[in-house]
Amino acid sequence: MLTTLKRIVQEVNQIPVLDDAIGHLVKRVKETMSVDACSMYLADYGTQQLTLVATEGLAKSAIGVVKIGFNEGLIGLVGQREEPLNIDDAHHHPRFKHYDEVHEETFNAFLGTPIIHQRKVLGVITLQQEEKRRFSQDEEAFLVTLAAQIALEITNAEIRGSLRAQNHQNKAISQKNLRGVAGSPGLAMGIGHQPNIKIDLASWQVRRTDQISVAIEQYRQAVERTRAEVDNLSTSLEGSIPEDVRSIFQLYHQLLDANSLGREVEAKIKQQEWDAGSALKLVVEAYAARFANMEDPYMQERAIDIIDLSNRILRNIVSVKDGTNKHSARTVTEASILLAEEVTAPMLAEFPRQYLAGIISIRGSNNSHAAILARAMGVPAVMGLDKVSPELLDGKSILLDGYSGEVIINPQRAIKAEFEQLIAEESELAERIESHANKPCVTTDDQPITLLVNAGLSAELELQQMQGAGIGLYRTEIPFMLRERFPSESEQYELYLQILQSAPQQEITLRTLDVGGDKPLPYFPINEENPFLGWRGVRLTLDHPEIFLVQVRAMLRASAGLHNLHILLPMITSVSEVDDANRLINQAYHEVSEELKSLPQGIQRPRVGVMLEVPAVIYQIAHLAKKVDFFSVGTNDLTQYLLAVDRNNARVADLYSSYHPAVLNALSSIAQQCHLANTPVTVCGELAGEPGGAILLMAMGYRKLSMNAHNIRKINWVIRHANIAELNFLLPDALACQHPSEVVCLVNDYLNSKDLGGLTRAGL
Repeated sequence: MLTTLKRIVQEVNQIPVLDDAIGHLVKRVKETMSVDACSMYLADYGTQQLTLVATEGLAKSAIGVVKIGFNEGLIGLVGQREEPLNIDDAHHHPRFKHYDEVHEETFNAFLGTPIIHQRKVLGVITLQQEEKRRFSQDEEAFLVTLAAQIALEITNAEIRGSLRAQNHQNKAISQKNLRGVAGSPGLAMGIGHQPNIKIDLASWQVRRTDQISVAIEQYRQAVERTRAEVDNLSTSLEGSIPEDVRSIFQLYHQLLDANSLGREVEAKIKQQEWDAGSALKLVVEAYAARFANMEDPYMQERAIDIIDLSNRILRNIVSVKDGTNKHSARTVTEASILLAEEVTAPMLAEFPRQYLAGIISIRGSNNSHAAILARAMGVPAVMGLDKVSPELLDGKSILLDGYSGEVIINPQRAIKAEFEQLIAEESELAERIESHANKPCVTTDDQPITLLVNAGLSAELELQQMQGAGIGLYRTEIPFMLRERFPSESEQYELYLQILQSAPQQEITLRTLDVGGDKPLPYFPINEENPFLGWRGVRLTLDHPEIFLVQVRAMLRASAGLHNLHILLPMITSVSEVDDANRLINQAYHEVSEELKSLPQGIQRPRVGVMLEVPAVIYQIAHLAKKVDFFSVGTNDLTQYLLAVDRNNARVADLYSSYHPAVLNALSSIAQQCHLANTPVTVCGELAGEPGGAILLMAMGYRKLSMNAHNIRKINWVIRHANIAELNFLLPDALACQHPSEVVCLVNDYLNSKDLGGLTRAGL
């Protein structure tokens, strides 16, 4: 059954039109289950009805006609109960409702199961039989499994279909609203732009065209270019590989023949009005699926050959359309929204900063690496739009709300005007904040707060924004991630010297290498089923002292004569790890001191601290305080581990919140314990850079907050309007809340009372 189930789902995935896919699905299920009827109903929450969209066994004329209320009949009951309904005599069930149009008078046995995605009922799929019987447990389990498999496909297909419809010529372009995860605050307007588009069949989004002859000519020219490439490739390999291996190119030539692959591709263009790339994709994926399902291993491998050849043709189709010999990325010339499956540091570095209005990352959550990059640059971003692909948004007019996570495609004129007004108001508020940027960071009741910078994502940009501020967290792993090998001690020394000299009178905290989890090194792969609970942070560097010692030596050499170096150890879970790290730091210190003893300024042993980001350390603070000079709280990972939520997983992004009462109580406990241990503590997680987060942290007793340089002026503005005495009354209520949303409302009410509500806009 599992093989059959996979095959059905695979077949459905290859059909680009939702109605056609569902029609094929019910037909295959009816055949596989040997039942008299299989039908599917989809939910319309606007009308509160379930519409019959496909059937095999009931009257075809009822498709699109029969609409069943959410509270009506057996179909409505399945949706209401959100569980399967298996009955042997449907006509005598109290909720049975007869619909003349479907002609189901002879059917008695009924099995229905809901199709659910992220707690929302999308529809109902049913099996019916004339015989009075209960469907078996195996049959019920099969239908439940199938419904779970196709739920996501239905959601994706509905959104993709809506966006593709906007590509059809001679059709009105309609507005489409999508919802993701708020990644970086702010509002943005621009044209969607996907750089370095990867051209292959897997990522190609099918679309129709009314220029049939043009599409056929594009395909034919692409085939000719591909034939020339294959000839050149075959000739270049002559003499270097066996002749029987070169014979693979004979298959390529056969497929390129107009009477083979080309005939079917051109038929798709003429008969179904697909463009050249889409027709190729549909034909080739059908061929590849057939080869992949064959028993002969040799024939299975031919599926790979077909895909490879077709990707070559597809790339040439694109270059023919562009009028170039080779496909290249378009030049950015206007305000744009950067689109990518996952935004990376090199991608941001390559994108023209003057045109970067906003970011949409298909994968990731509000605390993924991409979101942190966006916040560091002060660019609005939305993450986790996992129901669409970048190609569907490319070239479209987009409004992006980084506060609420809403993305509006092809906005109506009134919505666009409203958005422009909101952006103008935000700009005005930013100017007011900027005018007070150099004023001291002191509350209204004269309590000073130290603001530090989280750095390391974009050293040049951050050094410009720091303006002499200290660094509470420098992420040394970013330079490691952007290289093709481990940087040498000299390379690291040059970088750390630049950082330490940027603010010689301020504390500069360099965190030792923290890779693993969502930060892999391309030249040091770590393959783990659960990387966030695996070999990362100090666990890795203690296992590789040669890496740790080189890095610490570079830090110490760079600190000669400056005396502002602090070293921070990530992912600490035990006192023994601190002992081991201190031993290596002492070793490096003695080595470098000996090497630099001729210098008059010499070096000092740096202050050493640990990250408090693993829940276990909350119960070891008193012991750790005897081993270290300071603590730094990483709220991002602490939240992730306390709530058991992967912060990069968009499916559970709604469960991740640093305002969760459990997280807030843990942070409050940490502050109290550090105070009792008389050990300085800084918060360097993203929470410190949020107005509401800064308010709560000050209420708990934290007096040093580290954040992205872009947020310092904003948080300074908040602090200058806050009152510690008032916050002392606010904190108990916040800690007593039962849900993060209650905490957010409580804090927002306080900010509104201080005329700071504009900093926490909830969205449109």
